[in-house]
Formats: sequence, C-alpha cells, structure tokens
Amino acid sequence: ILSLSPFADVFSVEGVEGRSVELHCPITVPLSQVYMVLWFKDNAGIPLYSVDVRDKISRQPAHWSAPEVFGSRAKFNIDKSPASLLIKNLKRHDQGVYRCRIDFRTIQTQTYRYNLSVIVLPEQPVVLDRWGRHLNGTKLGPKEEGDDVVITCRVSGGRPQPEVRWLINGVIVDDQYEQNSGDVIENRLLWPTIQRSDLNAIFTCQTMNTKLVEPKETSYVLDMHLKPLTIKVINPPATLVADKRYEIVCQSTGSRPNAIITWYKGKRQMRRTRDETVDHNTTTSTLSFAPTTEDDGKTLTCRAENPNVNGLFLETDWKMNVVYPPMVTIQLGPTLVVDDIKEGDDVYFECHVRANPDWKRLQWFHNDVLLQYNGSARIIQSGQSLVLQKVTKQSAGYYACSAINAEGETVSDQQHLRVKRNNRNAILIGASRNENVEIPCHIFADPPARSFHWRFNNSAEILPVDAHRYTSQGNISILNYAPVTDQDFGTLTCWAVNEVGPQSQPCTFQLVLADLPSPVSNCSLPNRTQQFAEIQCTPGYDGGLPQVFVLELVSKRTGTRRFNFSNKNEPFFVLDRLEKLSALMTLENNSLSCVVYAINQKGRSTPVLIQDFEIGRIQPYRAVTERRADAIEWLPIAVGILLTVIILALSISTKTYL
Repeated sequence: ILSLSPFADVFSVEGVEGRSVELHCPITVPLSQVYMVLWFKDNAGIPLYSVDVRDKISRQPAHWSAPEVFGSRAKFNIDKSPASLLIKNLKRHDQGVYRCRIDFRTIQTQTYRYNLSVIVLPEQPVVLDRWGRHLNGTKLGPKEEGDDVVITCRVSGGRPQPEVRWLINGVIVDDQYEQNSGDVIENRLLWPTIQRSDLNAIFTCQTMNTKLVEPKETSYVLDMHLKPLTIKVINPPATLVADKRYEIVCQSTGSRPNAIITWYKGKRQMRRTRDETVDHNTTTSTLSFAPTTEDDGKTLTCRAENPNVNGLFLETDWKMNVVYPPMVTIQLGPTLVVDDIKEGDDVYFECHVRANPDWKRLQWFHNDVLLQYNGSARIIQSGQSLVLQKVTKQSAGYYACSAINAEGETVSDQQHLRVKRNNRNAILIGASRNENVEIPCHIFADPPARSFHWRFNNSAEILPVDAHRYTSQGNISILNYAPVTDQDFGTLTCWAVNEVGPQSQPCTFQLVLADLPSPVSNCSLPNRTQQFAEIQCTPGYDGGLPQVFVLELVSKRTGTRRFNFSNKNEPFFVLDRLEKLSALMTLENNSLSCVVYAINQKGRSTPVLIQDFEIGRIQPYRAVTERRADAIEWLPIAVGILLTVIILALSISTKTYL
C-alpha cells in the first residue's frame, strides 16, 4: 500500500513480514542520460543498493546490494515502468525511511523518499471454552436446545495491534475485544439460548491487522442433541389377520442423533424389530409381528427416544383390530438363490398358509393370470408347492398363490422370478467334486500370444487363477482344475495377450457340478402295430448337464448293436416298416431287443430294457425325435445267398440327432 505522507515528497508504504514489497523510483529520461541510481535507508550516507550505468562499453547496468542489509533479497528493475526496488522476504528490521537518488548526465539529481512500515501478522487464533480449556478439532458441542454458548477467542502477537471478532455463518456478531496481558488480545462471546435452527452454525474467530492479506480465522461447527419432533405408524392396516406375519413400520423425525425406537404390546417390550436410518433426520423401525386372536383390542405402542438425553422421547399408540382369514405367503424354494436362476433350471415355490378354519382350495397365479397345471408344459402343482421344470425366459415374472377358507380368500404378495439367459458362447464342462479336469483354451492370434490369464467367478467373488495351475505354449493354455466345494463351481474365463494387446473377447467355460445321468423310467408302447411302434419313457435326472436319449436295437444272438437312434429333447421314438425288418431277422434266424439310455458329457446311464418288445427279424428304419408323424425308413440291405433281397428305405427326420 502506498500513500502520500503529510511530509513533502515522502510516501508511506506497507509490507507484510515474510512477503515482498516494491519501492518505486521512476526514471523519466532515456537510460543513456542516467549515471547512477542509489538507495539509502534513514539518515545513512552510504548506499545500501546501487545501479551503475556509466559503463559505455558494455552498456549493462552494474547492480550492487549491501549483503548486511538486503543482499540477494533486493533487486532493482530498471527496465520496468516505473522502475522499482523489489524487496523479498521482508524482515521486521527492514522498517524505516528509504531514499532513492538518481544522478543524471545533464540534468539535476532526482530524489524519492518512502516510509516503509513492516506489518507483523498475528498468530493463528485459538478458542477456549468457558472453563479456559482449548477446543480441539472443528466441532463445538454437542449442546442441547436452550443452552448458552460461551467461548473465548485468544490472539497473540501482531504489529500493529490486531482486531479480534466473532462471526456466525459469516455475519459479524461481536467485534469488542480487549488486551489481556502483553501482546495477547481476547474476545469473549456469549450466545444465549441456542435453538434447533442453530444446528451446524459455523462460529468463526477472525483476526486481522492489515488489508494486504486475508484475515486469519479458526472455525467450529455447532453440534447439538435434539429431541424427536414427530412419530407415527406408517399406513397401519385397519385389520390384522390372526397368525399372519406383518411388518409394521414406525417413523420418527427430528432427533439428533437419530432416535432409538422401541415397541411395546401393553407393557411388554417387543424384541423382533429392525431399525433403519433413512437420512440424518429420520429413523424407521420395522416390527415383525404375528398377532393372535388374544391381541384383538390391545394397544401397540411405538416410542422414539434420543439415545444421549434421558427423557427426550415421543410415543404413539395403535389399537389393533384382529380378524381371521387365511394368512398366505409365497416363498422361493429355500435351496434356490433368487439371483442365480437361469434358463433350464428347475424352480419351485412354496405357498405357506395359516388359516382358521383350514383352507379348502389353493391356486397359483403368474402375472395375475390363473395358472393351469400341465405336465407337458412342465408346470406341476404338488401339495402347497408349484414346480416349474426347465424354466425359460417366458417363465419369468411375478408369482402369487391364494387360499380360501370360510372367512374369505387371501392372495399372497407377489414373488418376482428373474430368469437369466445362459451364456450361449460359454463351453459347458461338467465335473464331480475332487475330479481333476483339464480345460484347454485355444486362441487364434497373429502375432502369437505372449501370455495367458485365467479368472474364476462364482457370483460371490471374482478371483485370478494362479499361474502355476495352468501351462501355456503358443496359442493354447491348459488349466488343471479340481473343484472341491460347491463354491468351486462357476465361470472360468481365459484370455491371451500378444504384441497388439489383450484379447477383446475372452474364452468362457461354465464349470458345473455333474454326474452320470439317471436311467429313464416308466417305458411303454402307447401305440404298436405290425408296421410301426411308439416307445415313450420318462426322463431321469440329467446329472447337471444336457443329455441325449438313445434307443438301441441289439442282436439277441450276438449281443452286438445293430441299430441306434437319438433324441436330444425327450425319450420318445417312432419306428415304422417293422414288418420288413422282421422278415430279415427271420431269414437270419435272429431277433432284436430294444434298450433306452441317456448320455451326457460324463457318460451314459444304465440302459433300460423295453419289456415285452422283441423284434422277430425287425430292423427299424428311422427314429423320429418329435411326436409328429414322420415315417421311419430303412437302408437297403442285401440278404445273404438266400433267394430273397429285402430292400429297406431309410429316411431320417430333420430333427433326429445321432
């Protein structure tokens, strides 16, 4: 700051200790007319800084700064307009009157005088409580409504004497201060009867003795303990069903810290509760409660209380009205994980009913539409369970069940069923516990892969696979993996890295717990004539892997397999032109028996012999894997040296899988 002193040609300049200040010394003529620039302090006759421009050869001014005064802290900028002496890192003893003298070649010497005042900033303010103890941290309190805030701000040092004032939320509320002892200044603030609205108010002690720098300040945030303002039961039901599990919610606002909510039935405290903090001002408590007929007319009480202040509580009462239609709940099978159901899984729901009198009829709904039970559609009701076999995306949605007794009908809440799509690109690998499997990861890369990486994901966690568990050479990596527990089954991904970068789409392997498929059962021949036969069986457990059903015709004379047919959908086969095969077997003096079994990645099931079905000299021509009426034909076969050649025509249905 520069200002003109009442004394002629003396300018007042303020600088802050430790910072920089400039003292101007204007040069109004060309530099070629200047001999020297000299700086003096107070009444000293010896300069403390000089600039000599008399060297006509180099024409570069020669600067000199007295080391015992400024040394390298000062620099005169002769090219600046106006020219000025820059003093860095001001010291307290730099204060004084400075004189700049400019000697010219042809004109009279010019002189400028500056009265430099060095301002010493005060120390950082400290705050004391009413008992004179230092406040630590940034929190003031906690206080309660109606309390007084009594705090003192203390500031030490500073030249000139600093101001000390209190601000609340940036507004000055007290600027009256007094000198304590020596260079200590104090300002004591009394802020009476604080209110709820003062919560989080910012109390700031501020000190300053110059406008050259921002004030120093210390701030505290007011913390308060507040009593609850409201309490209510959220949407209490008009009636309660006996023995039905209810979740009743009570909400309280206004308490700080959040209220503790307790429930009472009469004078007995209810323990089955779950508390939840919605935000910093609202607390809810959920009472899980199954009323009985004896609870009708009793009072349920919800109480909210500040946990840190005794006696600060609110409560509300609710008189219960209990009636007795069925209590119905729907639940996904306990062995199922709601977020891990995918296409092809078997799913079942359980409908839990508590009713007086007992329920008479139970119904199931899918997306509010009454379900019709259909074995072919794999929708089966068994007792109070609904079984969905081999679910698809169409099986997803909201399920509910209802029960009816003499008091009325009750429909359960809806249970959402989410069906995940299978990873169509994943390679399915079945393994038993403790079975070591080798999983090859083949990639095509140019340039070749430099490294491979494997990762395991079982939905609960994602883990990198240690490098010692797989071997890599060229563009193939082989992982040796032995699952031990159910958590060891999941998704394995493999990717390679070459000079271009990492593989964009990793190879995916789905490792599932698998075993041999179970044998088929209940085999029958629903339709049979001399020309054709239908063979129908019930599939067994697939072992956790996709299974294919196989029908074989086996020579009874040699035990060798003569013909086999497969169906990937179901154990159903149609054989026609049996009379020609029967004639052939007669000529060979042979007969064929029929067995059916299932195959998956782990192997084949125990074959099942079709009873009462023996083809005397019959060779089937085609197995139809769908229930539609496609004919079965037989390949032409030349029969021995006997005079008869029996020609069989074989036509394979477009949906037959061999």
